Amino acid sequence: MPATSQSYPSRRRRTYGLLAAAAGLATAGALVAALPAGAQDAKDGKPLPSRYQDVQLLSFNDLHGNLEPPSGSSGRVTEIQADGTTKTIDAGGVEYLATHLRQAREGNKYSVTAAGGDMVGASPLISGLFHDEPTIEALNKLELDVTSVGNHEFDEGAKELARLQNGGCHPTDGCYTDEGFAGADFPYLAANVLDEKTGKPVLKPYWVWKKKDVKIGFIGVTLEDTPGVVSAEGVKGLKFKDEVETVNKYAKVLQRQGVQSIVALIHEGGLPASTSYNYDCDSPGAGDGISGPIVDIAKNITPSVDALVTGHTHAAYACTVNDPSGKPRTVTSAASFGRLYTDTTLTYDRFTGDIARTSVKSANHVVTRTVAKAPDMTELISKWNTLAAPIGNRAIGYISADIPNSGTESPMGDLIADAQLAYGQRLDPETDLALMNPGGVRAGLTYAAKGGEGDGVVTYAEGFTVQPFSNTVNLQDFTGAQLIQVLKEQVSGSNAASPKILQPSSGLTYTLDLTKTGADRVVTDSIKLNGAAIDPAATYRVATNSFLAGGGDGITTLGQGTNDLVGTDDLTALEQYLTANSSAGDPIAPPVANRITIVQ
Repeated sequence: MPATSQSYPSRRRRTYGLLAAAAGLATAGALVAALPAGAQDAKDGKPLPSRYQDVQLLSFNDLHGNLEPPSGSSGRVTEIQADGTTKTIDAGGVEYLATHLRQAREGNKYSVTAAGGDMVGASPLISGLFHDEPTIEALNKLELDVTSVGNHEFDEGAKELARLQNGGCHPTDGCYTDEGFAGADFPYLAANVLDEKTGKPVLKPYWVWKKKDVKIGFIGVTLEDTPGVVSAEGVKGLKFKDEVETVNKYAKVLQRQGVQSIVALIHEGGLPASTSYNYDCDSPGAGDGISGPIVDIAKNITPSVDALVTGHTHAAYACTVNDPSGKPRTVTSAASFGRLYTDTTLTYDRFTGDIARTSVKSANHVVTRTVAKAPDMTELISKWNTLAAPIGNRAIGYISADIPNSGTESPMGDLIADAQLAYGQRLDPETDLALMNPGGVRAGLTYAAKGGEGDGVVTYAEGFTVQPFSNTVNLQDFTGAQLIQVLKEQVSGSNAASPKILQPSSGLTYTLDLTKTGADRVVTDSIKLNGAAIDPAATYRVATNSFLAGGGDGITTLGQGTNDLVGTDDLTALEQYLTANSSAGDPIAPPVANRITIVQ
């Protein structure tokens, strides 16, 4: 239970060496070049500082409140071996991330730690149950210096994000501990997120790190399409501007202030050619490079920016992409969930105040679980787990095997859709089908016991990890023609390049032909409900979560339903379905995931 709702003043912030703002595989490649010798003269018998100073930039992204080691594939990375084979490595957990970062900083007097957004949101129970206060506390202990916002920072709206930044107890749930909540020691940057009324950024647009005579500016932005991947309530009253336009604008602002070394923290990303974190991104030939939105962004951001720390796609890469002047520039991402961190060397030129771009080196490193745990993180996790245990350890169902969330159609996605259909039919017997967005299926369910609950037991905490958003289950009426259009919007329009395949409830079947393009990938004549072709003129009652009911994921037709009925939250629907359809002696089996026939 929360403590009182009394507010507490923020504790004294960690002292930064900074100028406050107004508002593994190295990818050196062609970048490596010999630097001129530094100034070697002496004055008054004392040597002058070297012209060049290496600055260590440690970075990570998309932590999503994963304080404990993630389970299943979410807690592993793939590594290429010297002989060309690959192996998987267990990775992640802030107890290990803290140790790795602290060891990496040893001997580096000039070291700054930055993040690329989505530090919170879609978090496991230990953090999500407490509105991500535990993760902010962990990031403070990690000595994070600065981060951009990501789309998930807006899951609970701008006011809640401001509370995470500035501190204070939750307006509804109050304080969880006697100490209250002091907020983040580090600045969140939101240069392209504007208040619709004032036209000004809702948080600082940039921040400058300074140590002695070395200073580096950081500009933080999230993807312009954040309103398309966050519930309408979360972005109410906000305007999201173009990433390139915004970064270029504030790069000029920083330069006018005498800051020539600039790093952009961009919560938008790319898709690497390899799933191995240590592949040679800049090697010539097949299998190199990255694709996706970050490539065009990187090609158009002003050459004044020296490096890009990115995120959002949960991918791992340390690449170079040519800037508008044709010169290569480092672009990195450290996967997600704290499984990797990136170590980038930025060589600062004291004569120019800029980064010597030809010397930049960057590599991703695994947050292995073979190092000692950081005791302060173990203590933090224990504290919050103790508070969460009475809720999180409760059994809500039983499974006979792992139910993964991987694949175009996943067993976990199907299970959630079935649960929402069953709930919808209790709410309104006329409910025909349910659709679940793939991005809302944050994890699968594992058969092996995570704690002392026993194999096959599904706890509330595990269910929360799967569905942490607190969306409601909504019922709407659609014509058959609209339903067909919904399925086509999965693979067309804004989803043409990166389809968002909705997870269907039992009874809805169709063929997805990936050899075709755009809307043609959905074979219209194959769409059937319980074996009968969809009638374009008929009316169908559809259950979705509130995110989809608002037209989320670029599937705008789902925002045009009629006869709305709002039900309980989606996790409750899943809990009720598991409780009703499984027991210790008769566990539920994973759905076969054969409702969509895929041609490729």
